[in-house]
Amino acid sequence: MCLNTKNKVVAVHRCHVGSLNSSLVHPREVFKSAILNNSASIIAAHQHPSYDVVASREDIEVSKRLVEAGRILGIELLDHVIVNADGEYTSMKEKGHA
Repeated sequence: MCLNTKNKVVAVHRCHVGSLNSSLVHPREVFKSAILNNSASIIAAHQHPSYDVVASREDIEVSKRLVEAGRILGIELLDHVIVNADGEYTSMKEKGHA
């Protein structure tokens, strides 16, 4: 989700669809929509098909890369959220990873 300076959503963009158990995420694709929409910040989200919303090591690494890329671009990563089909979620920011 791309947000303006008042944290209002200005665009929602799906940057990648993964396979059954993995997804390659690159900051370039994540921030493309944010740049094109002149966003001040973003919230990244992805689904765990396993229904387990606990962050994996890869999820934590992706969050760290997105935070660093956002700093360089001047677009803050407000949160990285993991969701499942039951409506459960984990906020990476609450866990200290975003």
